Amino acid sequence: MYDKNNVFAKIIRGEIPSKRIYENAYALSFYDIDPAATIHALVIPRGEYENMLDFSANASDDEKLGFFDCLNQTAAKLGVSDCNIFANTGNGVYIRQSVPHFHMHIVAGEKIKEITTL
Repeated sequence: MYDKNNVFAKIIRGEIPSKRIYENAYALSFYDIDPAATIHALVIPRGEYENMLDFSANASDDEKLGFFDCLNQTAAKLGVSDCNIFANTGNGVYIRQSVPHFHMHIVAGEKIKEITTL
């Protein structure tokens, strides 16, 4: 069940500040507050989706297109083409999902720390 009080839901509602990079009607992106590399951004849908599986099964076509437009626009604004783009679901195998709201990471540049939770 989706938690309407997770940190990303609060960012979407403007209750918690974020350093935004790009946004459209369906998604927004912002810098990670605990970056794993010199460039580390998050892209989140405005809709209430727990993880990628929930999003891919239940989001409308417009939401999906808007989300991936936001992802592409964010990478362009960051000036990255060589990067890692990923999402975690639940406790995962290697890295657990720390916020129960679907999000994708764009990570590039020099490594700052080891990734254990995202």
